[in-house]
Amino acid sequence: MQDEPTTQSLLPEITIDPASKEATRDYLRRVIALPEGQKIQNCIQCGTCTGGCPHGHVMDFAPRKMIAALRAGWIDEILTSDTIWLCVACYTCAHRCHAGIELVDHMITSMREEFLIKGAGVPTELQSAFERSGRYGNPFGESPRKRGKWTKGTDLEVRELKAGDSADVLWFVECFPAFHKRNQEASRDFARILNALKVDYGTLGKDEWCTGDGRRLGGEKGLFEVLYEHNAAELAKREFNEILVTDPHAYNALVREYPTLGSTYKVTHYSQFLMDRIEELKPLMTKSLDLKVTYHDPCYLGRRNDIYEPPRELLASIPGVKLVEMDRNREDALCCGGGGGGVWLDSFIWEHTEVPLPEQRVKEAARTGADVMAVACPLEVSRFEDAVKTAGLEGQLAVKEITELIAEAMEPS
Repeated sequence: MQDEPTTQSLLPEITIDPASKEATRDYLRRVIALPEGQKIQNCIQCGTCTGGCPHGHVMDFAPRKMIAALRAGWIDEILTSDTIWLCVACYTCAHRCHAGIELVDHMITSMREEFLIKGAGVPTELQSAFERSGRYGNPFGESPRKRGKWTKGTDLEVRELKAGDSADVLWFVECFPAFHKRNQEASRDFARILNALKVDYGTLGKDEWCTGDGRRLGGEKGLFEVLYEHNAAELAKREFNEILVTDPHAYNALVREYPTLGSTYKVTHYSQFLMDRIEELKPLMTKSLDLKVTYHDPCYLGRRNDIYEPPRELLASIPGVKLVEMDRNREDALCCGGGGGGVWLDSFIWEHTEVPLPEQRVKEAARTGADVMAVACPLEVSRFEDAVKTAGLEGQLAVKEITELIAEAMEPS
């Protein structure tokens, strides 16, 4: 690396404080030392990243300008702006980058880490989620003993695996499906599906903590590693052949991040898992739903992990479902705004945007004429349901997890 990375600046000329320039050099050295971090030097300032960024128009330093600012020695200006907290880690910039630069994993995340190192304030909602995750193992601040309570009041049999127990499949439930009241409905439906398929499965119950992907992308690398160490230790105490997840953020953490820390597993998203058993599942779905359904691609399932077809194939297999596509779909799908800690930044982001991303997305869904907007990520259910209300679409568009539609089709006609 040269002492002073250079490129044509997009910023007005200023006199750079030598101390600030040295801080920028130190920061860039740390970033470039990261896996693939060196690619940041290859930025050609084409602007593709900024053009695809859903919040680029309200950022003081959109992705392209951020790289130019770093090269110009403006790290303090970036860190005192709101820019880095407006990123929702949708991966559109990284997916479209001609130079293959992982802006989210290696630039935004490391800048948030830098922000925290400097002791600067973090938006209140996100800071609270950090603190609760560190204390309770979940961002809701709930007692770990309540993690398996989502089955309470039902006749569901969901086995919690103790140390030394074994099962073919370990369902890593995650925080939203376990604690959020609306997501618990989808969790119960998925358990009913697994039971009907006679899957040999179990959960970690109270011993499960959040996988921590949102904390990592939020800049709390240390907290992410604490969560990882706990989960890796608990998983090591049980025997299983694969981990099953309903949350794409858990999928991303377990598939991409846990191996870098020493733990590798076979991990399957529920849409893949059910498609592998589609011939067993089809006879169980005896009720025709007679619905027009559009599917929203979660960023962490689609752009991040290239899983586009299993959810669509699963929806198409449900009796009476006609699948229609939104204009922006698959790798071009609009983000729900919840990734990278965004789910804990809604009030902060609301102050900067005229129309929040969830509201934009439900309007797109409504334009297809769909009765239901189907999702495959627990963060999206309540986000889009709230957006349906604010967009004035109540009674016109419903939001449901794919598992909820399958369970409905399994009910007696």
